[in-house]
Amino acid sequence: MDDGTMTGALPGLSADDGAAEGATSGRIPLAVVVVDRDGLVSHWSRGARQLFGIARQDAVGLPATDLLPVSGALPEEDEDGPYGAHGGLGPGLEPSLEGELSYPAAGRARLSSPDGTDLPPSGARGRVEVLWWAYPLVGPGPKRLLVLAAAADAPHPRDDGAPVERVAPGFARHTDFPGADELAHRLPEILPSMSVGESARIVAQVLELGYPVLEFSRNDRVPVTPDWGVPRRVERRARRERAARAAAAGLALPQDAEDGGEDLEYAAVRERLEFLNEVSGRIGTSLDLARTVIEVSRAVVPRFTDVAGTYLREQVLAGEGFPEGVPDTTTLWHRVAVEHTDEPGRWDDVVPVGEAMPFPAHTPFFQCMTSGDPVLVPRISEEMGHAIAAQFEKRDIRPLINNRSMLVVPLKARDVVLGFMILLRHPERVEFNDMDRVTGAELAARAGLVLDNARMYTYQENVAETLQDSMLPRIEPRMAGCEIATRYLPGTLLGRVGGDWFDSVRLPGARTALVVGDVMGHGLNSAAMMGQLRTAVRTMAALDLPPAQLLRSLDDLAQRLGDTYLATCLYAVYDPIAGELHLANAGHIPPVIVRAEDGRSELLDLPTGAPIGVGGVPFEAVRVPVAPGDRLVMCTDGLVEMRGEDIGVGLATLCESAAHPAASMDDACDTIIRALNTRGGRKDDVALLMARLSGIEPEDVAVWRLAPDAVEVGRARAAVREQLHTWGLDALVAHAELLVGELVTNAVTHTHSRQIELRLVRCDTLLCEVEDDDQTLPTLLDARPDDEYGRGLRVVSTLAREWGTSRTGGGKTVWCALTLPRVAPRGSRA
Repeated sequence: MDDGTMTGALPGLSADDGAAEGATSGRIPLAVVVVDRDGLVSHWSRGARQLFGIARQDAVGLPATDLLPVSGALPEEDEDGPYGAHGGLGPGLEPSLEGELSYPAAGRARLSSPDGTDLPPSGARGRVEVLWWAYPLVGPGPKRLLVLAAAADAPHPRDDGAPVERVAPGFARHTDFPGADELAHRLPEILPSMSVGESARIVAQVLELGYPVLEFSRNDRVPVTPDWGVPRRVERRARRERAARAAAAGLALPQDAEDGGEDLEYAAVRERLEFLNEVSGRIGTSLDLARTVIEVSRAVVPRFTDVAGTYLREQVLAGEGFPEGVPDTTTLWHRVAVEHTDEPGRWDDVVPVGEAMPFPAHTPFFQCMTSGDPVLVPRISEEMGHAIAAQFEKRDIRPLINNRSMLVVPLKARDVVLGFMILLRHPERVEFNDMDRVTGAELAARAGLVLDNARMYTYQENVAETLQDSMLPRIEPRMAGCEIATRYLPGTLLGRVGGDWFDSVRLPGARTALVVGDVMGHGLNSAAMMGQLRTAVRTMAALDLPPAQLLRSLDDLAQRLGDTYLATCLYAVYDPIAGELHLANAGHIPPVIVRAEDGRSELLDLPTGAPIGVGGVPFEAVRVPVAPGDRLVMCTDGLVEMRGEDIGVGLATLCESAAHPAASMDDACDTIIRALNTRGGRKDDVALLMARLSGIEPEDVAVWRLAPDAVEVGRARAAVREQLHTWGLDALVAHAELLVGELVTNAVTHTHSRQIELRLVRCDTLLCEVEDDDQTLPTLLDARPDDEYGRGLRVVSTLAREWGTSRTGGGKTVWCALTLPRVAPRGSRA
């Protein structure tokens, strides 16, 4: 968090003050630049931006020799200096930048314009010379050179009014000055944000090679010390005392010295505001809750803190409603992120991400979460560290937290604590102070708002997903004579709720109804309309209405529901025994049929019809013969329609991708989705249904016509027993005989049919159907012990895998299904 400011301490008013305490401070904006081993700039401070006129984003990553175009005059030699003949002053900055020197260098140089010429004294920046210090860095890591630079014309007045004849950069052992320990402690503040290990290594090298000083004469050397925050109380008190002594002696302090506190306070406030503004720009780029948490944590490490642990309430993490009530000692807090500058893995085993735990009342965390205010602990004592570590079973967290400065800030929204952040600084770093507490509170307020937005979005998305999933049916992958695969994709910008749907309905005669529809519009209203239409289609399909008549009835229903919405619908009935599709279209895009014989795909030419809800428009149905292995592809227009593109392009792509060979139905659906999604720009929902029409061979179907006579029950049982023996399904004979006997008995006893038809179909299950010309549907009764009838359907319900009834055009059908044995020879198809 450096602002590139160093303070050159000038000679004091009296000999009693000492070099570090009794000095008149003149603030010198200092540029801090770090160059890596490839000669590229890796750090560029705000001071560098002010001095050289180049922004940080334009400097980092570029060659240092291009950004520091200094030439010029060799500094004066100082053979008596602590570094012998060099005197710490090298032959210019260029050799240092190019890595040719292995010792520190300093000098005075002239700024150059981009074309290499010296800037004139009247240059726009008003200063043409700089003082610079260069430290070659050794050891691990990519950093090679630390460069400090300041304007040479910065004011350095003397307290006695005598002119300053000479201002030059130099080096001196830090032990030569009083207060050397304080200087060494504050030096890391000007270094770029880096790990504690790197910072300590670089500081050690700087102190070993020589502390930067300003030389006003050969006898006056003052250390250059960093200062970027509000001056401490002792500094303000010393400044007031110096001002009082100067006034008593009739001397005037320089304006810079008088206004230094205000300048520093302004700089500190500006620094915090810039930091908060930068953090606000980095967080909230996504409404994804997990990503938002990571953004918040990484925004503060390492610039504001060295460790950041983020905890959220269970309801927030689960995407549930807004948490209610004040947290207590039973509230579970989930650790969702831990960012730090320590060596990798140091925190992972002790405080793993994903752990949930409560916090006792004696901890600072409980105080923060219940009060909603930040809690500042300047240093975690041994006693506090032991109290905090007590809740971590079989893990000793004390080495990670003891002697560190800690700030706990709440993450709030609408005065409710959603979570909190634990911020820790390394012992070597300056402690958190009151200004940090204010900064942390403002940071937490902004982060809490972003997290709450992400929480609300996650909650609403979960609600929408639940609603959409509840409206979409669970399609069975296998129906009689066909396999089915589906895909549903929400619109990329319009949420998960939409009006697209697909469905499949089991029909009498081993037939299957396949439907795809699309309510025009988006959002909850369209989804609600879709739910009503889907339910209506299933109900009408159970009545076995022909496709055209079903769409006609659906159109009438839509008009009764209101004229606000329109919908398109494609309805197809597949008869695997007859080997044909019976289709009707209501304004929907045509389906694609992929022929198994040659792999050719084509759009079926169907009468388009008007959308559902228009009213007064007739619907036509067509019959299309199909062969075993053919595939039917039905989808909504969101898959093929692209803004700015003719829909024919999408339909052609659909045909091409549908014909692509695939190992399974799911793979075939994924191939279509990939082919049409790669074009980009999709905004609408997508519903896709694919059916492989396997067909049912004639030898897998057995039909008997029975007279409405009780003697036909025995005949039916015998016929079923013989047929199952032929099919090799002897294991099903007992149950099948009993089920068929109950169904035929009901048809003979409770109807007035002139003719009864019994049908056995061997497909994915053993399907038994009994059809008569009476439209009264049987019901499941609760028979009493003395009742003579009422147990037939109870037996069917108990023994069958599933059963049902449906009306037909000429009566009704009662059916049941039995699960086939795992291994069963199937005659010629075995």
